[in-house]
Amino acid sequence: MTTLEILAESHTHSVSDHVHHFEMGSWLLILAYIVSVAGSVVGLACTRRSADAEVQRDRLRWLAMAAVAIGGVAIWLMHFIAMLGFAVPGSVIRYNLGWTFASAVLSIGATFLGLVVVGRTVNVPRLLVGGVIMGLAVNLMHYTGMWALQLQGEISYNKVYVGLSIAIAVVAATVALWFTLVLESLWLRFVAGLVMGVAVVGMHFTGMAAVSVEVDQSAPIPGGLEVFTFLFPVFVVGLLALAVPITAVLMAPDRGAIDLEAEADRLVVELANARRGEAGAIGSGIGASPQNGSARTAPSARTSV
Repeated sequence: MTTLEILAESHTHSVSDHVHHFEMGSWLLILAYIVSVAGSVVGLACTRRSADAEVQRDRLRWLAMAAVAIGGVAIWLMHFIAMLGFAVPGSVIRYNLGWTFASAVLSIGATFLGLVVVGRTVNVPRLLVGGVIMGLAVNLMHYTGMWALQLQGEISYNKVYVGLSIAIAVVAATVALWFTLVLESLWLRFVAGLVMGVAVVGMHFTGMAAVSVEVDQSAPIPGGLEVFTFLFPVFVVGLLALAVPITAVLMAPDRGAIDLEAEADRLVVELANARRGEAGAIGSGIGASPQNGSARTAPSARTSV
């Protein structure tokens, strides 16, 4: 092999040390975290409402909105916002729209399944099963989204980091499901959303740390869409989608208010019954008084005779 061939070979293939995760700046990390927290907080609020629903159809409706907020916004949208900073020098990056859409459906569907499995109250076996289902599927969503990524070369993964990302996803999903069951305070749910955001973003970048790319500049430019082409409209649609569950949460009566209203109705009924009882007692007393009077006057009449 000649010197020119060796140089050409070294120019054609590069290693993962040149993979960039913050090509557009660290502000993408902040934006991804904010989006993840927003989706998590709204999803937790919807899940909490589902526990108070008396009709199964209403419960599933709340869980569906929670799945869109958590799976669609907190996880999927966060993933592709973070991917804006992913770059491989020497290669064009494109995304397969079909796999990208499939990853969104998988994320939302897995979140919904996990929420349904966990139920309304804390049950450790159901909680663990739901957390494993949701965590594994969320991680599968991550790598399905990575499968949608196409470039001039081949992508490989470090198995240690892949395993770590799976563990983080399962633990984060289990904790998130537990949060939905035990946290009733709005502020506590907000804190839980902050924690979930850290877990989701941490899982993403742990998975990205597993990525190695071997670039082949002789390969043809891949087909597909640039990330900006579909992400901006998806970002807008995602934020609008959050408006639906937010509005539903704000308009739904609070559980405490419902309990107070029920207690007030009960007291009103008891007071009305008590008043009717008093009125009946007074009426019977009045009706008995003339008879007693006539009984008392009869002997006097006989005495006068």
